[in-house]
Amino acid sequence: MNRSGKTLLVLALVAVVIMAFRVSWNALRDVARVVGADATAATLYPFVVDGLMALALVATLVLTDARDKRFALRVLAVYTLASLVLNYVHGLVPELHGKAVDWGRLADWDPANWALVLLATSLPVGSIYFGSDLVAKVLHHQPTTPVRAEDGERADEPAHLPHTPADTPPDLPDTTPTDTPPGAAPAVSAQAEGRADAVRTDDPHTPHTPRTGELSAEEEAARQAQFEDAELERVRQDARRTYAESVQAARPLSARALGEAYGMSESWARKQILAVRSTDDGDRPHLIAVGGQ
Repeated sequence: MNRSGKTLLVLALVAVVIMAFRVSWNALRDVARVVGADATAATLYPFVVDGLMALALVATLVLTDARDKRFALRVLAVYTLASLVLNYVHGLVPELHGKAVDWGRLADWDPANWALVLLATSLPVGSIYFGSDLVAKVLHHQPTTPVRAEDGERADEPAHLPHTPADTPPDLPDTTPTDTPPGAAPAVSAQAEGRADAVRTDDPHTPHTPRTGELSAEEEAARQAQFEDAELERVRQDARRTYAESVQAARPLSARALGEAYGMSESWARKQILAVRSTDDGDRPHLIAVGGQ
């Protein structure tokens, strides 16, 4: 709908509200006189009921929060029903028109009369409470408008990140010593290097086929076990390198000290020490005596 159409619709709504307020004026004024209001209070009484209805209608149109809008609609419904009841009573009791009814008497049946008097006298108090609450909600209302980015996308939407492999274990850190003295024995055996290469993840920038579904429980368990094995192998490599460096420094660590350094048992550390020693023995040249003739 264009701007002129919306303006005409709002003006028509305002005209209908004003005419309905004028029709309801006499009924609410006469009811106010019966419940004890003086001439001035009776004249202002219709503003209390129908005025709050107009305020609740405006709050319903302005508020965007679902809970606040529901509250404004409930206030509008309650006061509309109360105005309807009082107008209905005014139509059923002709004496209200000529001011011939008794003071505080809106119905012949006492329980109904008490309920109507309670309704008519409680509406002003309710208008103070509900009107103040609606005005506070409107004043503190902050409409959320989506901000458009320069490329036409919404600013509150997450940015599209480059495609990266999902749910893959992190790359193993490079445990190769950088400053290895000449003649030092390698810290990792060939078997350990092959196992580490087997669990090393692919380059995230290389093209690959994206996953089309969630991993099954077996695949997830296998992936987790593979990751744990890789972490354990990394700890083994670090421990062997530490022991090799201590040997080169002529201060070899004991199995107990090595195990405590890595939070492992003494038997585990002893196995790493034996692995380093076996590697040293394998790389050391063997002299073979050759007898001369």
